[in-house]
Amino acid sequence: MKKNLTYNIIWLAIIVLGYFALYAAYSAGMVNLFLDNVLVQIGINVILAVGLNLIIGFSGQFSLGHAGFMAIGAYAAALISMQLPTYGGFFLGMAAGVVIAGIVAVAVGIPTLRLSGDYLAIATLGVAEIIRILLINFDEITNGPSGIFGILPFVNWQMVYGFMAITTLILVNYIRSGAGRATMAIREDEIAAESMGVNTTKFKVVAFALGAMTAAIAGSLYAGYLQSIAPKDFAFTKSVDVLIMVVLGGIGSVTGSFVAAIVLGIINMYLQDFGALRMIIYALALILLMIFRPGGILGTREFSVKKIVNKFKKGDDQNASVGN
Repeated sequence: MKKNLTYNIIWLAIIVLGYFALYAAYSAGMVNLFLDNVLVQIGINVILAVGLNLIIGFSGQFSLGHAGFMAIGAYAAALISMQLPTYGGFFLGMAAGVVIAGIVAVAVGIPTLRLSGDYLAIATLGVAEIIRILLINFDEITNGPSGIFGILPFVNWQMVYGFMAITTLILVNYIRSGAGRATMAIREDEIAAESMGVNTTKFKVVAFALGAMTAAIAGSLYAGYLQSIAPKDFAFTKSVDVLIMVVLGGIGSVTGSFVAAIVLGIINMYLQDFGALRMIIYALALILLMIFRPGGILGTREFSVKKIVNKFKKGDDQNASVGN
């Protein structure tokens, strides 16, 4: 317990240093509006990728429904914040989106997570499409295919950075917990895990719900930053975009999700001037990366504070033994 607290404190120190580095860059005028948009999008994509990696990389379930849960968070935050145009209203909308996404994930997860592979992917894709079609048809509430405009700009880079740090810490601690180890045991061999007394349905549903709730948080931040949303923003291609980040970074690597979101964000930034050729170059870059790194940029490797601390301890122990 004390060791976990030490590791979390070190992580918090790293997060604070990262925040002040960005704050210094903004204060020095090094970040313009375009770069601010890129950084915010990278932060939102990190939240999405880490949440989906929990589902795919750590519980071994193949989901294509992330865009649907993102849409729930975006619309909940937008609708409630427009009725209560304060930060309190925005956070209330975000909380509502997280709760609704969690409830939907549990309701959907209990029957569908008994499936596996392609069948599960098709089922989760169907759920995401159902959510999108409902948003289009409930035009009295959601304004139909036109979407919602005039959302107040509640979100800035500081808020995105904070939620990125919070969601990552929560998910990493879950993965390192007993429940997380049970979830990974299911990924490795579901039959063996069940024979050892692991409630496989329970842990798969919990991982699915946690991933869905982080997607709702990302959706709320997306709506609050861009100030307008529409059902087309949460189509099948959005789920594929997030899946690409997970696969590219490394399935089962939280650090890889960070790296992939940053790399793809930078690639998109530099391809803005290429117009229609942008998507072709983007696709070719992804193909080349997957040819030379089929397991992803990092594979299953992680940046581990624990390993760094242990190295320092070994170094201290060796120095002490030499001194004696």
